[in-house]
Amino acid sequence: MLSRKQKHILLKFFSMFSVVRGYNILIVVIAQYLTAIFILGHDLPVKDVVLDLNLLMLVLASAATIAGGYIINNFYDSEKDLINRPIKSKLDKLISQNTKLSFYFVLNFLAVVMASYVSFKGVIFFSIYIFGIWFYSHKLKKMPFIGNLTSATLTITPFFAIFMYYKNFEHVVFVHAIFLFLMMSMRELTKDLENIKGDLAQNYKTIPIVYGEKASKVMLTILAVLTWVPMSLLLSRYDVGYMDLYFYLCIPLLLAFLLILWMSKTKTHYLILHNILKFIIVVGAFSIVLIKVSVVLNRI
Repeated sequence: MLSRKQKHILLKFFSMFSVVRGYNILIVVIAQYLTAIFILGHDLPVKDVVLDLNLLMLVLASAATIAGGYIINNFYDSEKDLINRPIKSKLDKLISQNTKLSFYFVLNFLAVVMASYVSFKGVIFFSIYIFGIWFYSHKLKKMPFIGNLTSATLTITPFFAIFMYYKNFEHVVFVHAIFLFLMMSMRELTKDLENIKGDLAQNYKTIPIVYGEKASKVMLTILAVLTWVPMSLLLSRYDVGYMDLYFYLCIPLLLAFLLILWMSKTKTHYLILHNILKFIIVVGAFSIVLIKVSVVLNRI
């Protein structure tokens, strides 16, 4: 049996894990490595990519920056989350705001230190990234369109760090990036629909509040249709190996998303839509291993 003190420490750990969204960070780390192995560094031996210390530092710097971003976002959204996510908010409040802010500064400092191991350009990149996350949380997220576009951009920024490191400018990389950006944009807009109640109470000027739910649904429909452009290119013009199975799976999932979207009226409905998009994004990250499996096996 755990002592009272051990239970308290365990609760604090789970609280901080909840604040920094540890599960999301783990997925990003895995996705960065898979992107490096199967897409950006596809002409290098797998061992060289996996054991590359510079790549490890960039991935760890990304993880630290993202964790810090979740902390500062949690700090600014504490009142809103009491309405939108009451259960999670209670768990998050087990850690004091001062402790969260101290951890935020430590994580950002570590991110810059790890980036400095790679290059001075890495320090500049992550310094701008850290500032961008803070400015988004402090100001931009309350603005329609700008907040959504900034959030989607910041979400895929860690992959640009890996992209710049490998300097892989193949067209297929950009097509993958466009698909991911569109999916993230859909996710952000769906989250706005899901969180209308809390956003309205805190005077956030999100797209659903300013333009209404119907206009938001129209925008989501347009974004969903636009995802067919990169998907079609990846299926017809580029060799993505068995990852084509993932894109074929996306077609019925996006159709189901649109069908549910236009029938949605409650927070529960929008939560289902949010989970569909999260499923597509997470499965997409792990589906990267399906790209040219035989070629990768030969590289091992």
